[in-house]
Amino acid sequence: MKYPKFIDFRGFLSFLIINELNKKNLCGDELAVIIGNRKYGKLTPGTIYPTLKRLRESRLISMKQAGRKKNYFLTKKGKKELRIAYKVFGNIFCGLKHKIK
Repeated sequence: MKYPKFIDFRGFLSFLIINELNKKNLCGDELAVIIGNRKYGKLTPGTIYPTLKRLRESRLISMKQAGRKKNYFLTKKGKKELRIAYKVFGNIFCGLKHKIK
């Protein structure tokens, strides 16, 4: 998939992380692979882990350590935020056409 040169999609990482954690609990490496595959590119630890830290500090996600693996999950506050984000995205992007005239 080719990306536009001048339209920036980088601001969606927090939303993508919360969206994936809504489906199931995941570790940082799993999130990087899933989101990287969706974006057709590899996410680096320098990209994913600062965002996970910020989401934890905002109490939208939490983490449980199992051995060396840190599993992240959505909190009640995170679920509420995701519901709001779905509504906002629906209002913004609903009705967009794929056909260019």
